[in-house]
Amino acid sequence: MKQTGNTAPIRVTFVLPLPGWKPVGGFKVVYEYANYLVSQGDTVHIVHANLPDMHKPLLAHTKRDVMRLALRYIRFKATGEFRPDHWFKVDPAVKMSWAHTLKATNIPDADVLITSSWQTAEWAMTYPDTKGRCFYLIQHLETWSGPKHRVMNTWTIPLEKIVIAPWLQRLAAREGQECCLIPNGLDFNHFHQHVPQEQRDANQLLMLHHCVDWKGTADGLAAFAIARKTIPGLRLTMFGSNRFDGPLPDGVTFHHQPAQQHLIDLYNQAAIFVSPSWAEGWALPPAEALMCGCALAVTDIGGHEAYARHEQTALLSPVKDPEALAANIVRLVLDENLRLKLSRQGHRLIQQFTWERAGQALRELITSQPRADRAIETA
Repeated sequence: MKQTGNTAPIRVTFVLPLPGWKPVGGFKVVYEYANYLVSQGDTVHIVHANLPDMHKPLLAHTKRDVMRLALRYIRFKATGEFRPDHWFKVDPAVKMSWAHTLKATNIPDADVLITSSWQTAEWAMTYPDTKGRCFYLIQHLETWSGPKHRVMNTWTIPLEKIVIAPWLQRLAAREGQECCLIPNGLDFNHFHQHVPQEQRDANQLLMLHHCVDWKGTADGLAAFAIARKTIPGLRLTMFGSNRFDGPLPDGVTFHHQPAQQHLIDLYNQAAIFVSPSWAEGWALPPAEALMCGCALAVTDIGGHEAYARHEQTALLSPVKDPEALAANIVRLVLDENLRLKLSRQGHRLIQQFTWERAGQALRELITSQPRADRAIETA
């Protein structure tokens, strides 16, 4: 077994608020960390909880929703469908379990406990010390998934906080909180460029489709329609874990939950990746697009800032402004030199975000002595 420095193996528990049956960026981050830690000889257990859907406000759940939740628990308990096996390869050494609730009896004793959402952070405050030293991995401002006062309260509870992006670190500072900044890593063993940008059709766009408003899918489609008035041959491919409701607009195709190799091919076929999100923690799809050689037309948000730098590695536009996003798309399609420059510079920049780097930083933190003023930055 491999170990980091002279640190002995430790027992780590990650707590996720939902099953891992659908691709979720924040869950992927946890699975990557789990894989890294077991590669270092640590013991890792991931607890998935059958909590209500985070995309729906808590007060909006009906009796029918509650019944559906109970039936999901029974079904996934019997079938093991809570696991992410069909979309992500978790090391067999990582233990995964499915819990009806996150009460302490469903959480194994460990040296370290890492919560991953505001709901799981609330539960962690009820656990005895035997569950481990508690960390709170903050990957977004999750006011979209629960009451704002409860979400923000978790930013001030006495858990050691880890954030994945500078904008979250700034927000924590405004709340008077110390935190550790560890930007996400990326899987360079899978996502890579195999079609040179200059061999791609400039009219081919790619975009994530999502059902929640703040992902900006409607804005992206509006921008595409606007840009198509200038470039009639423009085409947009979308992919996502949520099915597309209704007929597809002209020039648009959709792939539901594409296999990883298929997704890599989609990235390599596209000249331009579009991300119209209103907010992100640390957006993975645009980063994966850079790994595969796309040029980026994205919104100017904190979740893109780690790798999307205007006129250097991407073209940025204001949130909820389809006209500005469309103008950047048109500019990239028509200006080959700019498109090639941004894709190449972005591809070089993104190489620094490895899981080895992020994993080492995480393990250094969780095996260290607690320090209120700790700050680890890996980018």
